[in-house]
Amino acid sequence: MANILIIGASSGIGESLTKILSKDIHTIYGSYLKTNVSNSLNVHYFKYDVLEEESSLPELPEIIDGVVYCPGSINLKPFERITLESFREDYELQVLGAVKVLQQVLPKLKKSDNASVVLFSSVAAGLGFGFHAQVSLAKGAIEGLTKALSAEYAPKVRFNCIAPSLTNTPLASKLLSSEEKITANGERHPMKRVGTPEDIAETAAFLLSNKSSWITGQIFHIDGGMSSIK
Repeated sequence: MANILIIGASSGIGESLTKILSKDIHTIYGSYLKTNVSNSLNVHYFKYDVLEEESSLPELPEIIDGVVYCPGSINLKPFERITLESFREDYELQVLGAVKVLQQVLPKLKKSDNASVVLFSSVAAGLGFGFHAQVSLAKGAIEGLTKALSAEYAPKVRFNCIAPSLTNTPLASKLLSSEEKITANGERHPMKRVGTPEDIAETAAFLLSNKSSWITGQIFHIDGGMSSIK
């Protein structure tokens, strides 16, 4: 069984992924920030804030087989109203936070026989949406990072990225705060619904597994068809 590090394991996609992987008896080391969580037989939680310079990961096993970085934000504003500080904050959370974690755990990943890293982008990084400059900038950087690291660390460590469309998680709660909003946003997708955390988590679980051992450097559009169907 594998040792998996999940940053952002206490809610949304990270929470769903933790449940899926723990059923397979993998050992999960999962971070949380605000949500109260309790350890179980094979899930070990720790408090971790990627934005705090002095925060550090807990002691981890000598070998880590998978890393999933979930923290993100959805800040939708007209471009002219976005401050440089807002751009920096999103970049710090979503890009530099991932860099910080990966630089710490790569020595442990390189000792695994099937090391896999899963990062998260957004459908907005590949499609042009109004008011999404802040989202697209950070997520575009994540896609570039995925491809660069997949080249640098092949064949020892695989790097892949999932680019979801709107998914019904706490992160999207302002956009999906009523049944009417959920239905209206679902109608924008060819599959006529918004995504669920499980939709995305199942793909992440596959990318962490031996079943995906010949896949690296890919951006997976799990988006109800939005990026490819008109």
